[in-house]
Order: sequence, then C-alpha cells, then structure tokens
Amino acid sequence: MYLEYLGPKQANNDEHVKTIDMAIAGLVDGIITQGLGEEEFERLITKAKEKLIPVVTIDTDAPNSDRAVYVGTDNYYAGFLAGKAMMNDTAGPQQVGIITGRHDAPHQKLRVQGFKDAVATEKRIKIIAIEESTITEIGAVEAAHKIVKEHPQVTAFYGTSALDGIGIAQVVKDLKAEDNLYIIAFDILPETLAYMEEGTIEATVVQFPYQMGYEAVERIIQLKKGDKLNPLQHTDTKVIYKEDLPISPAAMGGGQLP
Repeated sequence: MYLEYLGPKQANNDEHVKTIDMAIAGLVDGIITQGLGEEEFERLITKAKEKLIPVVTIDTDAPNSDRAVYVGTDNYYAGFLAGKAMMNDTAGPQQVGIITGRHDAPHQKLRVQGFKDAVATEKRIKIIAIEESTITEIGAVEAAHKIVKEHPQVTAFYGTSALDGIGIAQVVKDLKAEDNLYIIAFDILPETLAYMEEGTIEATVVQFPYQMGYEAVERIIQLKKGDKLNPLQHTDTKVIYKEDLPISPAAMGGGQLP
C-alpha cells in the first residue's frame, strides 16, 4: 500500500475540497478524509463513489454523504462524558460557559449537544453562554474574555476543540481565578497537559487519534477487498484527570493494535 498525505496547512474548507477533487481526478484507490458538513463535500463523495473510490471519513463524520465508513470518536458521547464529569466534579450552582471551535461544524455541535443532554437533569448546572473560537487559540482567549466580561458570574468552562481549553486556561490564569473556575477541555496537547499538571484545567476528554488512523487504513483495505462493514466504527473516548498523568503512548493507542 502507498499512502500519500495531503491537505491545507491550516483549516480551510475550500482547500480541503480541492484536495479531495484532485484525488478523485487522480483515480486513487481510496480516500481517508475528515468529513465536512457542506454540499460541495457531499457532491464530491458521491462523485468518488461513482468512480468506485471508497471514502472513509475520520475524526469528523459526514453522515448525509455517500461515505462508506466513519472511523472516529462518537462526538455526542464525548460531550455527554464531559457533562457527566462536570456533574461529578463540582458541587453547588454552576454557571457554565461553553467555547466551541465552530458553531456549524457537525462534530462540534454533537459535543455541545451531548454535554447539554448530560447536564439537563441537573438543575444546579446552567449553561449561560456558547461562544465560537474558530479553532484558534487566540479565538478561544477572546471568547473566554467575552464570557467573563458579559457573565461575571461564570463558574465553569467547557471547551469542545483542542485549543479551546488552552485559551480558557490563559484567561483564568490572567484573572488569578484558578481556584474559582472549573475547566474541562478536549484532547491532550502538551499545553493542555501542562495546565492540568498545575491544576488550572481539571479534566480533559481524550480521543485516540492513533487508533483512528490505524483503523481507517484497515477499513480502506477491507473495502477494496469487497468486505461489508458497519458504517459507524467508533474509537475509544474517556475523561482523564491530573492523577492520570503522564499519559503513555501505549495508553493512547500507540503500538500494535489487535
């Protein structure tokens, strides 16, 4: 198998779509791609299917498209886990600010909805604001500042994309409010783990990107052999805390998988 890795240097849906179109034109044997919630993306996936090119979406699904299989986190469940963690980790009334990567991104919406549903029965927890970070650290900082300014009563934050927790933590540290504001983040970037070590971020939702990549390639091979597969292939998700650190590569799905 020859595997070529292509894509925009930064999040750019137009470049993303162009890259997929080029791959189809090159008559590749299969495509692994992050899903996009756009009509043009769905049109291209249909085009690939018509040319007998199987498409596996990874990390972010496009369930309304003709993709063959999705490999990645159950994002609704991940958000639900975050909500349950906040319920278990806090006491008394909580005024929650949510910072999400993009309001229109399907996986981000699922992470928000899962969280909402998890805390819906807990009357002491109220979501007071949802702001967008545009999946950038500075965007997360600005969104956190906005929530703190407009809702000074905020007591907890939930960040749904990898840079959101980092931006929130910066603002909380600037305010010297580490002891007063609960933060649950997403993913395990080095900065996120550093903030967890010092106690600024209490918890983070962990995905298993190695497992996603490994299994996505396996599914392409199976599809090319003509195997019939369950279209939803969810990878592992869990919430970790300071006491779970450090995270070993093996614990995150590194090494040989069964």
